[in-house]
Amino acid sequence: MTWTKRDSSPFADGDDPATGAIAPADSVVVTNTGDAEARDGGSAVTGYRGPSPDAPSDGATEPAVVMHTGAATASNGGLANTGYIARLTVIQPQVPREPASWPHQVGVLPPRATAFQERITTDRLGAIPPGGSAILTGTGGVGKTQLAASLARNAWEASSIDVLVWITAGTRAAVISAYAQAAAELLGISPADPELAASAFLSWLEPKSGTPPCRWLIVLDGLADPSDVRGLWPPSSPQGTTWVTTQRRDAALAGQGRQFVDIGLFTCDEAISYLTEFLAVHGHVEHHEQLASLATDLGYLPLALSQAAAYVVDAAINLADYRSLLKDRATELRDVLPDPSTLPDDQNSTVAAAWSLSIERADLLRPIGLARPMLQLASALDGNGIPISVLTSERSLTYLANNRAVTSGSRQTLAEVSNNDALAAVRSLHRLNLIDHNPTDSCQTVRTHQLIQRAVRETLPPDARLMLTSAASDSLATSWTKIDRNTRMDQALRANAETLQRIAGEDLFKPHPHIILFRLGRSLGEAGQASLAMAHFRNVTITSERINGTSHPLALAARGNFAAWLGEAGDHANAVTELEFVRSQQDHLLGAHHPHTLTSRLNLAIFRGRSGDFSGAVKELVSLLPDQTRLWGGNHREVLFARHELARWTGKTGDITAAIDNLESLAIDQEQALGPADPDTLFTKHELACWQGQGGQPILAAKSLATLTIAFTDSLGADHPRTLTVRGDLGRWRAKAGNPAGAVRDLRRLLNDRERILGPDHPSTLTTRNDLASWIGGSGNPADAAREFTALIPSLERILGPEHITTLTARDNLITWRARSGDAIGAAAESNKLLLDMAGFLGEAHPTTLTARHNHAGRLGESGDIEGALANFRNLLVDFERILGPHHPSTESCRNGLAYWEGRVGNSGTYRR
Repeated sequence: MTWTKRDSSPFADGDDPATGAIAPADSVVVTNTGDAEARDGGSAVTGYRGPSPDAPSDGATEPAVVMHTGAATASNGGLANTGYIARLTVIQPQVPREPASWPHQVGVLPPRATAFQERITTDRLGAIPPGGSAILTGTGGVGKTQLAASLARNAWEASSIDVLVWITAGTRAAVISAYAQAAAELLGISPADPELAASAFLSWLEPKSGTPPCRWLIVLDGLADPSDVRGLWPPSSPQGTTWVTTQRRDAALAGQGRQFVDIGLFTCDEAISYLTEFLAVHGHVEHHEQLASLATDLGYLPLALSQAAAYVVDAAINLADYRSLLKDRATELRDVLPDPSTLPDDQNSTVAAAWSLSIERADLLRPIGLARPMLQLASALDGNGIPISVLTSERSLTYLANNRAVTSGSRQTLAEVSNNDALAAVRSLHRLNLIDHNPTDSCQTVRTHQLIQRAVRETLPPDARLMLTSAASDSLATSWTKIDRNTRMDQALRANAETLQRIAGEDLFKPHPHIILFRLGRSLGEAGQASLAMAHFRNVTITSERINGTSHPLALAARGNFAAWLGEAGDHANAVTELEFVRSQQDHLLGAHHPHTLTSRLNLAIFRGRSGDFSGAVKELVSLLPDQTRLWGGNHREVLFARHELARWTGKTGDITAAIDNLESLAIDQEQALGPADPDTLFTKHELACWQGQGGQPILAAKSLATLTIAFTDSLGADHPRTLTVRGDLGRWRAKAGNPAGAVRDLRRLLNDRERILGPDHPSTLTTRNDLASWIGGSGNPADAAREFTALIPSLERILGPEHITTLTARDNLITWRARSGDAIGAAAESNKLLLDMAGFLGEAHPTTLTARHNHAGRLGESGDIEGALANFRNLLVDFERILGPHHPSTESCRNGLAYWEGRVGNSGTYRR
């Protein structure tokens, strides 16, 4: 020990306190002291007095200068002095201690947590053979320490180990100190030199012949850095086991028989069981649904569940109220957790702070300073799967460079961040268990826990969050290809965009709506989710008009997209009304030839046609094409698509020959401008095949569609909505080509795929059920067809509504097959009701209404009411000629129907014109 004069003493080192005489500031080093006695102003020192520690090392000794001291007595190896000494160092040998007998525990295990849950992972640890070592790794808060403590306690209580050493291994010094303590207790070695004692302990752990075997377990809990145990790993031994709990998973931790054991989140059942038991301890009971919902809200993280449950108990609130607080955007995570001083189960950090140290350590790994901004980017996206291409896009690299950590107290000139730098930052975060990166996955997906994301975002001030939102939005948009193929990548990008929208909220509309909002909506629609796309753009429109104003160009663009997907979802009439308003506003604010205006004009033409105004659609497109061509040129994708729509609606007006000619010419131009495998080129060939079938060549149509099915599969994938649509049309034309049984087989397969991909309630799935039922009847089973339609129509009315064209068409088909299965009279009565509904929902002039009237007239004749059939056909022919023209195929069909029933009257002699 060393004694020095206190700073508060009124005299300097070596001064005599009585006389002020100056004495040398010498040191007395005393070793191996024996009995000594000093009285009456003397001092007694036995043993060797060495040189002052500050003196030159020349072997000389210096006298001890002691003045005006009183009586002092020392014995049994002690030192007695009553005078003033400037500095005194006494080195005394430790009294040898007796080594502890086995079984023996060194260190204190953490107490068992309230409502501790046995985990599935326990079996994996139990399977590690004696002598093995395990690295229990996982993100902060998954319960690694509690799991290790439980297993160690079980082994101790089962008497399967002789020595248990529990070490809090936060630093290298802590590990060495714990080893030294173990040496003192188990070997009787002095811990005065911790390094030496630690080495002796590790040496003792080595198996040695001729000594009693010792079954030991060493737990290094909370290892923060692999370098902290460099040279300090317990040796491999058939009798010894080492467990390490750590957030790290560096390669340096592996080797020498050590196995990584990933400790994951609670399962749903474990989380519910934990919450139930914890709350029950405090007399708090909740419904199973609320427990399950809270577990989901907190991502099944054990630490979060324990702290949330403690907060609920302390605040005396129910889980529903707590979940509302948790979801409130104005509430930060720390505000819905206990105070740090009241954490349950001796926890030392809140969830909000659980990962801060790991983030700091990750930021110190090469490339220094990039881990934190990379985690910020990930925090704004879908923690269930972020494609690596998003995090390494040019916009992401710029964000990383601009937000690199400050070093040496000042921002340095930052070099550009490369793709390799970004990947290295991802790997640094992976090593610290802050994210999971799977480089073997096709998207090299990055995953992270939702609470890590929230904790990271909440460290950012509002202006920094705006910057993060902008960077994440741009990174997603630039990673998205122009054409959706509904691949796993497209699905992942949609999920990330939806997460960003939920997290960022109105920040995505500042200073104007971000492009990702439009890309997300279009992707939803192109994936076959027209209703979701419509709902998305409705919300974007409402928010944009409130924040940016109704006249903002992007607010109008959002409303135009809403109108288009409203039409795609089946509401053609309201789509036309909305688009007419948008176009007029854009005409006034942007001009008739602005790209946004031209897009609205194109969509307006399309939905005019779908609402039954074929001629209006053609007129709109004929007016539009020259304006598009002047702005973009003849080979622009938008211009080519407008030509496709013009050909389609030309065919709908009855000029099938012109439609075929225009589509053939367009396909050639698209092959040259876009390529033969481009989806738009294939889409035109698909349209061409269908019109060839309509033109009287069903066999050619079926053959073309069979080839196109392969081409669409290669270009867009087997599960893309357009590929499925081609398969549906293939079944229809295969039936019309004389193979209805083959069509039924194909449509059953298609129905299975659509139910798998889109779900049983998707409009396209329901359309396939309609087609399948029709061709079941067409293949000779009218009663089966009627049963299929009877089961289908309630679903259509529930999902699409009773006024939807598909619903009304299915009702018409049901009536047809009921009539053909023998119930002609009942079918005719139902047909009258259907016509009234169609006239009310669609209007008298709608093509679907006209088709239903044609079918109704035929059914009247088949039921024996030939006079009624003739009257209906004559009235219908007038309307067909007026609405569609005298040469339209539907008009010709009506004329043929009239002639047929007139012929029947003439043959029977019961009726004359």
